[in-house]
Order: sequence, then structure tokens, then C-alpha cells
Amino acid sequence: MTAVENGPRTRDSGKAAIVTGASRGIGYAVAEALVARGDRVCITGRTEETLKEAVERLGADRVIGVAGKAHDPAHQAAAVERTMEAFGRVDHLVNNAGTNPVFGPIADLDPAVARKVFETNVLSALAFAQLTWKAWQKEHGGAIVNIASVAGVSASPFIGAYGMSKAAMVNLTLQLAHEFSPGVRVNAVAPAVVKTKFAQALYEGREAEAAAAYPMGRLGVPEDVAGAAEFLLSDRSAWITGQTLVVDGGIFLNAGVG
Repeated sequence: MTAVENGPRTRDSGKAAIVTGASRGIGYAVAEALVARGDRVCITGRTEETLKEAVERLGADRVIGVAGKAHDPAHQAAAVERTMEAFGRVDHLVNNAGTNPVFGPIADLDPAVARKVFETNVLSALAFAQLTWKAWQKEHGGAIVNIASVAGVSASPFIGAYGMSKAAMVNLTLQLAHEFSPGVRVNAVAPAVVKTKFAQALYEGREAEAAAAYPMGRLGVPEDVAGAAEFLLSDRSAWITGQTLVVDGGIFLNAGVG
């Protein structure tokens, strides 16, 4: 059930957030969770029409959309400026926008492709964090959640560029948490395979086989990650910063002995 289907809302947390890459998948689910608790949200995405549809589903009374490429400095600035204009604040940032345009051995990785992956997955997250810090969080506090990946905390065959970028995002989380404390908490969520269009290549046509490797017996869904992100953006996690929360359906348990 979407926010719009829930009917008129009276609850308002007084907080505002930016969620990048949120026209669908994990980003959309995070935005939906924040709207449900009363936040006002700016969502970003590459395609104007898809973003507009997401805004309508989430509720145009609480949500705005800013279309553009995550690694484009003009888009980054516009998203933060529009959020400040619309809501007067930007308490929370969720860096979810990401790309993975290449599969295959890292020995064959084109450095130009790796550069593109890092620009979108890491440098855009850094830029958004810098902008929200300067626009609001430095003086007023807040929280940031970076959507990383289990590929960033373990070897990730065939998606090496993506894994390297997510490892960098985990370290970026540590750096920001150290520099932005005590006013701004910074954490990351590292999901395993989640059923989204972005991750389809990892399970399409073999979902049952892929899910069988997970002790929980299924792949993740966007709401699994959204719940973790919402927690890390709430007062319930007020003494947590610099952490990467692995949300993996227990897949790492299979590395144990026996």
C-alpha cells in the first residue's frame, strides 16, 4: 500500500530528507518509509517521467522530485537547493544512487568503466554529504545513511568494480562519521541480493536457486533495506554512528565452519 492509498495524512515529523536514486527499488522503499513516519522527502532519479510517477505515488503533498544524474554537480546542487526551498531544512540524507554497468573478471576491467562507477557510487555520495552538511546539518544536526553492499565487505566475483566502490562507500561512512560528529550521525547499510530491477542479473531465471543459499530462505526485498535505513535515521539509533549494518538474510553465515 502506497502513501497515497493510505489517505490524507496529519502526522508531520517536522523533518526533511533527500533520498537519491529513489524513483524505484530500494530508494523508493526508503522514501516511502520516511513519508510514512511523517518526513518530507526530496527524491532524485535520472528520468523525469519515472520520478514524477514516484512522487505521485508517494504523495505530492510531502514529496518533491529533482531529476538528473547523481554524479552531476549541477544536479547535486539543485537537489539540495530545491529541498531547502521547499522544506526549509534537510535533516537526513540517504545516498542510494548507484550503477553497475559491467560484469566480469576484474583482470579485464576497463579503467574508464571503473572511473564511471566510482563517480556515481562514491563521489556523488561525498558531494551530497558535503552539500547537506553546509546547507543545514553543520548547524542543526541530522543523520546520513549510505547504501553500500555486501560486495563492499567481501570478495565479489564478476562485480569487482561495484564491490570496490561499495568498499569505498563503507570507508567514506567512517570518515564522515568521524568528521561530522557529534551533530551528524553517519552509518551505512550493506544489503545482499535484493529483488530490484538493478539486481535482476544476479537472480533472473534462477531465483529459487539463488534464494536457497540464504539461511532465511529468500532474497531480500526493498522494504528489508528500508527498515534498516529508517532505523538509522531515527532517534532509536541516537548512539550509533560509523557503523555498517549488514542486511543479508544470513548469507554470511555460510562462511562458517561445518
